[in-house]
Formats: sequence, structure tokens, C-alpha cells
Amino acid sequence: MTVFYPRLAFDGIRKNKKMYIPYILTCILSSAMYYILKYLCYSKTIKQIPKTETVISVIAFGCLVIAIFSAIFLFYTNSFLIKSRKKEFGLYNILGMDKTKVGRVLFFETLFVAVISILSGILFGIIFSKLCELILLNLIETDISFNLTVSSKAIFNTATVFTAIFLALYIYSYIGIRISKPLELVKSESFGEKPPRANFVFGILGFVLLGVAYYIAITIKNPIEALTWFFVAVVLVILGTYLVFVAGSVMLCKILQKNKKYYYKKNHFVSVSSMTYRMKRNGAGLASICVLLTMVLVMISSTSCLFFGREDGLRSRYPRDIAVKVNFEKPVLLSDSAVEKLETEVKKVCKENNIDIKKAWNYRDSSVTGLLTEDGKIDIDSSHASVKDFNKLITVHIMPLSDYQKMTGDNTTLREGEAIAYATLKTKLPNKITVGNKTVKIVKRLKNLDVEGSSTTEVVANCFIIVPNVNYLVENISSLLDPLGEIMVVNSWCYGFDTTANEKMQIKATGEIGDVMLDATSELNAFSYSIDCLSSERNDFAGTFGGFFFLGIMLSVLFLVVAVIIIYYKQISEGFEDASRFDIMQKVGMTKKDIKKSINSQMLTVFFLPIIFAVVHLAFAFPLIRKLLLLFGLNNLSLFIFTTCLSALVFTLFYLAVYKLTSNLYFSIVSNNKYPLD
Repeated sequence: MTVFYPRLAFDGIRKNKKMYIPYILTCILSSAMYYILKYLCYSKTIKQIPKTETVISVIAFGCLVIAIFSAIFLFYTNSFLIKSRKKEFGLYNILGMDKTKVGRVLFFETLFVAVISILSGILFGIIFSKLCELILLNLIETDISFNLTVSSKAIFNTATVFTAIFLALYIYSYIGIRISKPLELVKSESFGEKPPRANFVFGILGFVLLGVAYYIAITIKNPIEALTWFFVAVVLVILGTYLVFVAGSVMLCKILQKNKKYYYKKNHFVSVSSMTYRMKRNGAGLASICVLLTMVLVMISSTSCLFFGREDGLRSRYPRDIAVKVNFEKPVLLSDSAVEKLETEVKKVCKENNIDIKKAWNYRDSSVTGLLTEDGKIDIDSSHASVKDFNKLITVHIMPLSDYQKMTGDNTTLREGEAIAYATLKTKLPNKITVGNKTVKIVKRLKNLDVEGSSTTEVVANCFIIVPNVNYLVENISSLLDPLGEIMVVNSWCYGFDTTANEKMQIKATGEIGDVMLDATSELNAFSYSIDCLSSERNDFAGTFGGFFFLGIMLSVLFLVVAVIIIYYKQISEGFEDASRFDIMQKVGMTKKDIKKSINSQMLTVFFLPIIFAVVHLAFAFPLIRKLLLLFGLNNLSLFIFTTCLSALVFTLFYLAVYKLTSNLYFSIVSNNKYPLD
């Protein structure tokens, strides 16, 4: 008797291999991908690379996503397996095997699947982990090591997580069998065959939720609000999609049935009547496919845009190869002699390292942040501001006219109370700007101004006010403190330049500039300084965006496989459900050609709804995603449009291929009442 239950479980898996093989393969894929990501988290090769903390954090987040998603998906697909086995378990029960013993059979089935899936997943994970590591190292543009290692921590984590998932699956399935009556198990395939009612309330609510999510996506004006509302919009889209598909699909079938010219045709009658009976469950499956496709489209379009546009983002944040910024408490400390001393120290280091200086900027600015009111006043006391006021938030940079003239060669003259202005984010400035209790009139507006990168980021609007006398605007606000007691007005000297020197020389010179700035700023009573080197930051950008792109590819592969498996199970289960109906129709004269037409009618009615809705979701999410990309300094609209359209096109073609394969599978089942792979 010790081998009776394991043998019965093994035979059950073997006889139902058409249902178990795709399930096991997906379990293997999930565990393999989880191991690979965990391996990359623990990889000594990656940890030894400078500035890869962000990459490791991104990959660790991917591990969490795969664990959660695997649990959800395996519960979903396990329901198909249990449904197909309930009749068999019911017969065992009727023939004298009590439910405790049936539970033993189920336990061994779950155990066999778990052992095969976890061991095979870890094995394939080990085999492909080095390949994935090489791909990741190539994406983050760093040196490649060919040492193959096995991570015991990754093996332990993978085994622990998926053992817990399979244990939960067994408990859930056993409880379902335990509370069911033998007759219910035997006739489980015929339960729930009453035609569902079209729930107009749920359908309308679904469209309302989608409408709210779309409204949020297209009306968000700034990146911070986009980050705040992104997850709200995602939840609304998921809930709305399920309500629309579950309730709306039933409504669609009811409408088609009422259309006599459409319904009473041999290529529509069987398909529509069949869909009507199972549309509640069918709608949930279609909604799941739609959500998965939407996730894939969003991930691939955004992460590929970040990866291929990383140089644009880098240059947006660091317009010059090397940039120095020194901050003082008071503008009076930024005297001509102080600026000259700082500039001399930088040039001395560059000369010693044979670094040429090109396209240099050299200017002073006093900056303060506040809310821009309609009458042009900068409300510096913005402690009462909320996220809704973010669109009004602006950082004002007050620059001396003399520095502007030297830097640009513009000989425009100004009188006291007049100013030249430049604003980012297409901010509309009024004709007069008031800072503190002093007002200046804008007499000239600039379309462009070549300044330090952090002042032109696309997150917060920045405004440069060029005046003949900085103290005119700054003296009445220079002593203001924020709620934390920090000085609100920052007085800075900014110096940046490009060079033809190689990256190693630039990085070396940047370090030496930092050393001399430490002494010089202490002597001049500066309270802080920063030095940026584009070459040293390039690795960080490549690592961050390469990590996102790698994770996007990994998760997209998993989500696509899951979507295909859901479609596969959907077509098999519906094929066997519809086989008897088509068999009756064949006996009364329906040909296989008619069956093919009926299947095409059914497929075209509902099968393409997920990809259509996914593309619509992506189109409305486009403005919101673009705002989020601005947080990474990426403002290349044409690149984002290209990656989005290409992603939608590629996955639509992929979906068409899946449609072709699964429709043939469905046709083979309903026309011959056979499974083509048996």
C-alpha cells in the first residue's frame, strides 16, 4: 500500500499530460527565472562593479514580483487542473476511497510536480544564470567575467519560496475536494451551465473606473503627481478591465443573440450560444490576458526607451563633461576675487593634466524655491503647499548681468528693476516677477540658456532672472530659513566645461579638482561644493537603465508565457466543452468547413478584445509614462513614441501567431473530439 498512492498519482499525471505538461513547464520557467535573478543579486562579479547598488535593488524588486506573480498564476492555472481531475477524484470517492485517501493522491501529485518543477527550474537556472549575467554586464557596459559559479543562497531561496507556493496549492485544492460532495465532483463539468445574467451595473462601473484612470493619465501635468497617481491608475485599470470583460462580455453575447440576422446563422449560432453560457469565467480569463499584455507593453516600451535613450538622459543631467558648483551662505561672499580664485584652481588642475577647456560656462546665481502666483509673486513661504500645487512650484535663479554677458556675448543693458528671463518646462512667466518685496520687469525673454544641468531638470520648473544688481532682489530674502532651520537662498558659483581628454583623464582630473576645492572652499567660507563628471556618471546611468531593461525583458518573457498558457488552457477546456455541441451539429448537417467558420466567428468576436484593450490602455497611459520617464531625465519624445509603437506592433503580431495556433488546436478538438497531441 505504500506505493499505491504515489503510483496512482503518477498515473494521474501521465494520463492528463496534456494539462500537466504546460503547467509544469511554466513552473520550471518561473523557478528558473527566480533563481537567475537571485543569483544576480548575490553575484560577486556584479557587486565588485562600482555603482551597481541600483542595479541590484532593481533585480531584487524583480525577484519579489516574480514570487508574487508566480503564486497568483499557479493558483489560477491549478484551478484548471483540479477542475479536470474532480470527476476522477469523485469516482475514487464513490468506489470507496475516502477523501483523506483522495487527499493522499493529491498530495503525491503535488509533490511530484513540485519536485520536478523546483529541481528542473534550479538546474536550468544554473545553466542559464551565467548567460543572463553576461547579458546584464553587457547592458550595463562593464567588463565581462567568464567564471561560472553556483549560488547556494539562490538555491535555498528558490526552493523555499516555491515549496511554500506548492504547499499552499495543495492545502487549497484539498480543502476544495474535502468540502465537495462526491456527486458534485463527478458532475463538476456540468455545474454552472445556467446562462449568466448581464450585470449592467458592473459593466457601467467598469467603464467608469477605466474612464477615471484614463482621465488621471492624460491630465497629470508634472512627474511628481504622475508618480503619486500611477499606482492608483494601475489599480483602477485592472479593476475596470475585469468588470468590463466579465460583465461586458455577457452583455455583448446577449446583444448578439438579440440580433436575429447575426445569431441565426450556422457559423454564429453555436459559437455565440456556447460563449453565453461560460462568459463569466471566460471574461475573467480574457481580462487576465489583457492585463498581462498591458503590463508587457508598458514595461517593454518604457524600459527600452530608458535604455536606448540613456545618453540623452545623461547629457540632459550633465550638459558638460566636468562641472563644479560651490555654495555660499551669503551673496556678498561671491565676490569677483573669490570667483577668480576658484576658477584659477580649476584651470591649474586642468593644465597639469593636459586637459583642454571648451564651451565653458562661468556664472553666479542665487536661487530660491517657491510657488509662482498668477500676479507673478514668488511665494517663498510654501510650507502650506500640497501636491496639487506642484505645477506652481518654481526655482528662481538670480544671475548677475555681467556674468551673463561674459558667458554669452550678449551686450544687452538693463536698468535697475529690469530683467532678462528664461524659464524651463515652457513655464509662462508674467511681465513682472516679485521676489520678497522687490519687483522686476521682464524686458527680454530667452528661448535658451546654457546653464548647469541640475537647474534645467524637467521635474521642477526653473526660472533664470538676469539683473544688473543681484542684491536688489536677494538682500530682503537672504536671511530666510525653512521649517528645518536651513537657509532658503542658495548662492552658488557654477563652472563647467567640455574637453577632448579621454574618460580616464577626466575622472582623474575630477578627483584632483575635488582635492583643491576642499582647501579653497574652506578658505573662502563656502559651506558645500559638488563636482560632476559625465564619464564617471555614465556607468551609473548604464547600470540603472540596463538593469531596468534586463528586468523588463525577463518579466515580459514570463508574463507572455503565462498569457499563452492561459489562452492554451482556455482553448482546451472550451474545446472539450463545445465538442459535444459541435458533434450534434455535425449530425444534423454541419460540415467541418462550417465548424471552421463558426470557430473564426467566435475567435474574432472575443479573442482580439484583450490585445485591443491592451493597446488602448497603453495609448492612454502614454502621457503618464512619459511624465515618469522625465524623473529619469529622459525627454526624448520621438524615441518613446517609436519604442511604444514598435512594442505594440511586435506583440500584436505575436498575438496573431498565438491566435493561429490555438484556433487550430480548438478546431482539432471540436471537429474530431480529440486532442491533437495525444
